[in-house]
Amino acid sequence: MDLDKVIRKVSDFPIKGIRFYDITSVIGNPEAFSYCINKMVELYGDKKIDAVAGVESRGFIFAAPFAEKMGIPLVLIRKAGKLPGTTLKAAYSLEYGKAEIEVHKSDVPQGGNVLLIDDLLATGGTLEASARVLRDGGARVENIFGVIGLPFLGYEKKLEGIEVTTLINYDSE
Repeated sequence: MDLDKVIRKVSDFPIKGIRFYDITSVIGNPEAFSYCINKMVELYGDKKIDAVAGVESRGFIFAAPFAEKMGIPLVLIRKAGKLPGTTLKAAYSLEYGKAEIEVHKSDVPQGGNVLLIDDLLATGGTLEASARVLRDGGARVENIFGVIGLPFLGYEKKLEGIEVTTLINYDSE
């Protein structure tokens, strides 16, 4: 499967000079979506993974079917203020300010290995905060998976020490 042919690229979105890699074209293509989920099972099927954590919101779309296929729990990493129970939180920086993510404390498997999933890896800020909040809850995060990687934005520096796998990388905007 040539994912590059399926991924919609939108110039000057959300602002002039940015090239947006739109994952919705993959989700809307059953063959491409199935390919992504099957590749995840192939990559992680024989690793000891106790749970999978999806990052809001498009990470949920890839994490949920993977969790079901693997027979493991799904942990949701949400934007702050979206979860009703006792949560663990982590702040991180954005180009335009700060943000915060959270997870239900009771959902984090103590001592368990959690695979962290998002649709696209750019600067790594959200994923670094997500890994931190899971570790603060007592889990291990040894692997991160993303469908699309934008290594030119530096996610590898923020995620140092964690094995990062993407299905396709783009080297510029």
